[in-house]
Amino acid sequence: MIISVASGKGGTGKTTIATNLAYSLGSKARILDCDVEEPNSHLFLSPEIFESNPAHMLVPEVDEQKCDFCKKCAEICRFNGITFIGNTVLTFPQLCHSCGGCFEVCPQNAISESKRELGMIEEGLSNDLDFISGRLRVGEAMSPPLIKKVRDHVQPGKINIIDAPPGTSCPVISAMKWVDFVLMVTEPTPFGLHDLKLAVEAVKILDIPHGLVINRANIGNNGVSQYAEQEKIPILMEIPFDREIAEMYSRGKLIVEEKPAWKEKFIALFQEIKKTTQSDLLESESVL
Repeated sequence: MIISVASGKGGTGKTTIATNLAYSLGSKARILDCDVEEPNSHLFLSPEIFESNPAHMLVPEVDEQKCDFCKKCAEICRFNGITFIGNTVLTFPQLCHSCGGCFEVCPQNAISESKRELGMIEEGLSNDLDFISGRLRVGEAMSPPLIKKVRDHVQPGKINIIDAPPGTSCPVISAMKWVDFVLMVTEPTPFGLHDLKLAVEAVKILDIPHGLVINRANIGNNGVSQYAEQEKIPILMEIPFDREIAEMYSRGKLIVEEKPAWKEKFIALFQEIKKTTQSDLLESESVL
């Protein structure tokens, strides 16, 4: 199973939910921090890192001795990664999306594969919980390719929990596509509701089962609850605005470690997610 923990905006407690859920499931789970521009799951899980490797993407390198300047590579590239000025070929690795189209269409085999570093991928353990995290290289403009590299570490047979980036842009979609369930985290404020609506629309387009966690549930208003009822989005957990919990967060502590009663609540949260995904699977099978 793959669960993506997402939010329409930053600061709602997405990483809090992802880390506490993963830690509660222990060796059955692995957490993949796909918020590669600002990964922070390690602050709560304090993993022992045993491997750290650079991640690369393939970019084109043109041999002008072989090139006949047919421009087919430039025509197929939708991101202007290759262009021609007279009899000179210019490549722009920073614009390349590594689709491989230019390699396929070159009739002279003048294009070879080169590498561009995206960032680092760390692997480790937090007690018996598998930990994977990506960290984007400073100056790198595109995070989706690195997110995909982190997602390559999804392990069949485990509960893979993705800590997604905030928002609804391309990095978030990369962290939500082809998952079994999206757990959206929000807060009961006008800003929280506004960005939740954007996130819900994205999840609907992707057609993924989803549910809601309301963090700091006893502040703000009931707009989020009303919206969830209107859209038939199940509210799977509510976490109160509690000074003690806020202090744990500020110290980088897990709720389930400091307040063991919460571990059962997070396990119950997973059971609800499991029940929802199984129900959706049965419905699709009955349609087929």
